[in-house]
Amino acid sequence: MTINGWLQIALFGVIIISIARPVGGYMTRVFNGDRTFLSPVLRPVERLLYGLSGVDEKEEQHWLTYATAMLAFSLIGVVSLYAIQRLQHLLPFNPQGFPAVSDHLAFNTAVSFVSNTNWQSYVGEQTMSYLTQMAGLTVHNFVSAATGIALAMAFIRGFARRSARTVGNFWVDLTRCTLYVLLPISIVVGLFFVWQGMPQNLNAYVNATGLEGGMQAIAQGPVASQEVIKMLGTNGGGFFNANSAHPYENPNAITNLVQMILIFTLGAGLTNVFGRMVRDERQGWAVFAAMGLLFLIGVSVAYWAEAPGNPAFARFNVDQVGSDLQSGGNMEGKEVRFGIANSALFATVTTDASCGAVNSMHDSFMPLGGAVPLVNMLLGEVIIGGVGAGLYGMLLFAILAVFVAGLMVGRTPEYLGKKIEAKEVKMAMLAILILPLSILGFTAIASVVPVGLAGPLNSGPHGFSEIYYAFTSGTANNGSAFSGLTANTLFYNTTLGFAMLIGRFLMIVPMMAVAGSLAGKTIVPASGGTFPTHTPLFVGLLVGVVLIMGGLTYFPAVALGPLVEHFAMNSGQLF
Repeated sequence: MTINGWLQIALFGVIIISIARPVGGYMTRVFNGDRTFLSPVLRPVERLLYGLSGVDEKEEQHWLTYATAMLAFSLIGVVSLYAIQRLQHLLPFNPQGFPAVSDHLAFNTAVSFVSNTNWQSYVGEQTMSYLTQMAGLTVHNFVSAATGIALAMAFIRGFARRSARTVGNFWVDLTRCTLYVLLPISIVVGLFFVWQGMPQNLNAYVNATGLEGGMQAIAQGPVASQEVIKMLGTNGGGFFNANSAHPYENPNAITNLVQMILIFTLGAGLTNVFGRMVRDERQGWAVFAAMGLLFLIGVSVAYWAEAPGNPAFARFNVDQVGSDLQSGGNMEGKEVRFGIANSALFATVTTDASCGAVNSMHDSFMPLGGAVPLVNMLLGEVIIGGVGAGLYGMLLFAILAVFVAGLMVGRTPEYLGKKIEAKEVKMAMLAILILPLSILGFTAIASVVPVGLAGPLNSGPHGFSEIYYAFTSGTANNGSAFSGLTANTLFYNTTLGFAMLIGRFLMIVPMMAVAGSLAGKTIVPASGGTFPTHTPLFVGLLVGVVLIMGGLTYFPAVALGPLVEHFAMNSGQLF
């Protein structure tokens, strides 16, 4: 570990803290329907969209109607994206002449992008046409992110409103998020990416002759437009198979920093939106602090695990100490342009949020370094998390935290003046327990059936980690991979597709039920026995609840993978 590495991590943290409040203020005005600096240009467009779609922006929806609208919209998205992939050989903008995508891969990819997961069992530059990339994948990068943010806004309204039967209008929230938040930022940063060297064209691939006389096909296409929204919307995936380690997707250190900032921007801003809408910004900062503390723990462990290098190499007298001539540490699978600190930071950021983009291969991390991305996802993607999903996931844990606090003092728990009763606790627990049911259930099946065991490229604990990571990534709607699993098979495409559906949609229904229940409650005035939820004590309790629930649920499986591999490697039994 170096001072320079820690300074780079600290710079990233300072930037995120600095932008959280202004981004939150802007998003609050957007979703409240207030005037913004973009309103003169975008307000007429917004009205036109409502008129064409028959939406009354003043008509709000009950939580069940809101959830039904979201599910119907997502179903149509899966069907349409599946059709585009299956028919891409007949559609235009396919200069490479790619054939139709197979049925099970098309199902997996359609579910993946609609659920904001963006797991890729394929090589993008060898599978998807330009039309599929633009009209299919990029479109869902926008609307799946907007869907998550819309759901978070509905959940926030549940806390902010009193004696209300509605939580907003899904179509209005979806439109405003896309039009006022996602599109403007994507246009500006997309042009910046083009300036920095990302391709943005519809040209055929270029065949170049190498220095040794061999031919190489240089892929290009509409890269910048997909790259910016995959980061901003915490979608992940990538135009190229190498993802953000590819120089066309991540040209230099500046774009690497900007991409990490984009991943956290909206998730961090939503914590401030929460504070503003409940009329106490300290509540938002408390949630942000809990997320920040978990992020700091994760990035510190990842950097600490990767910086010293591989202990097994010490027996061969391999010099792994950093110097002016070498970076030192475990550089296997790392992007040499960014080094260990930025690789550890990127891996932590992308799995704290449900992004899944990578600038290094997590499969090549040291066992404890690779455990950090895995644990980040196992905790429910609540450390900033996916846009919208991270906030409502953390607020579900906050409900459980105040319930635990209420049990300690023998008092009915309250959160932001709302009584937390049996219904809210049951629905919160149901939403949270859905995730381990999918992760552990599918991992158990894949670890014993022949078609599942044929997937991992490694045996032993590392092979188990590859399977475990895949179903964790799918259920957590992250999309990153250990890159050591042959996933483009009928078994894995199908099971991972169902894991993504479970992780996205089965969690949302009980969460929306909590939102509707809270919206109908009145505010209870604070008293001497009220547990304050904006103090360091509450932040510590919230972090403890997240860690304890994750530890109790997933620790046995984590022990079978990364921990066993770590101790075996240090004892020399892997060599």
